[in-house]
Amino acid sequence: MSKVSVLIAVYNTEKYLTECLNSVCAQTLQDIQIICIDDCSTDSSLEILQQYAEKDKRICVIRLSQNCGQAVARNEGLKIANGEYIMMLDSDDWLAPDAIEKVYKSITSSEDIDCALFNLVYYHQNQQQTEQYHNRTEQTIFSGEEAFTLSLDWSLHGLYMVRSSIHHAHPYDTSCRLYSDDNTTRLHYLHSRRVVLTDGTYYYRRHTESTTTRISLRRFDCMDAHLSMKRTLLEEAGKGSYANQEQILNKYETHRWLNIVDSYWLYYSNKDAFSSKERQEIGHRIASMLPTIEKHRIPLAIRLKFGYYPFRSYKVFAFVENCYFGLRKLLFRR
Repeated sequence: MSKVSVLIAVYNTEKYLTECLNSVCAQTLQDIQIICIDDCSTDSSLEILQQYAEKDKRICVIRLSQNCGQAVARNEGLKIANGEYIMMLDSDDWLAPDAIEKVYKSITSSEDIDCALFNLVYYHQNQQQTEQYHNRTEQTIFSGEEAFTLSLDWSLHGLYMVRSSIHHAHPYDTSCRLYSDDNTTRLHYLHSRRVVLTDGTYYYRRHTESTTTRISLRRFDCMDAHLSMKRTLLEEAGKGSYANQEQILNKYETHRWLNIVDSYWLYYSNKDAFSSKERQEIGHRIASMLPTIEKHRIPLAIRLKFGYYPFRSYKVFAFVENCYFGLRKLLFRR
């Protein structure tokens, strides 16, 4: 058994993979398991992984026969993870030399700490500049429920190390290729007794053309991921798997509803970027979400705000949103 298992899902990142692997292999904490899962890359990523595995016996390479996405790839790695604690590292990111050691020392400093967050630093690829991620909280130690709540608007980020028993109990959500890894993060926080911040630095490479920032149909996958998370929370509530169930469900349903409104705003403000067929699909996807909202879980103060009442009819919802966002545009122009 290793102290820490590192899951690295790889897909066509030959340009950055060497920097990523060098940073992991050179960690001051040497007792780590490095699991690299090649998600059927079409570039030289697999060859690079195999070269590193020949030199470092801590590296295990798994090759998927078809491209399945990060969540599926990481779950394949999770099956063989033997560390006391588990973390993930994107294959275009990298770590400070002592990052894992610092986080490991923090997470093992007390028996009731189950999860520890890295110090996150963005690296903006185009500008070649770094930017510190600032968690929007003065706390450094949280209950699992506090961390879950703060993660809803990313007042706490989602790059961390977690106790292996929690990760194996809650593997990566594979409901959709994008955004569903957020669900896994929030479940890990929710099921942790205590969550702490650390100064072990994780460097996150940001690309201006990434799928999560580019205007496309994929941006609306977040609604499917959020519905998957709600179903999981309901299922676990039925089993009594976490405390304060109604509070958690109410918070998450409110978050989910606000995201649907935001999704409509994304569509409204970028209509020209979509074809007629794509606009119809977006309307259909939003319409399918409206009946799933439990309006009683959303605070009255939000429901009474113009543009934020959870109508079940898409025609009514779209009419109100068009009025609301149209007024917002007029006011903004002034």
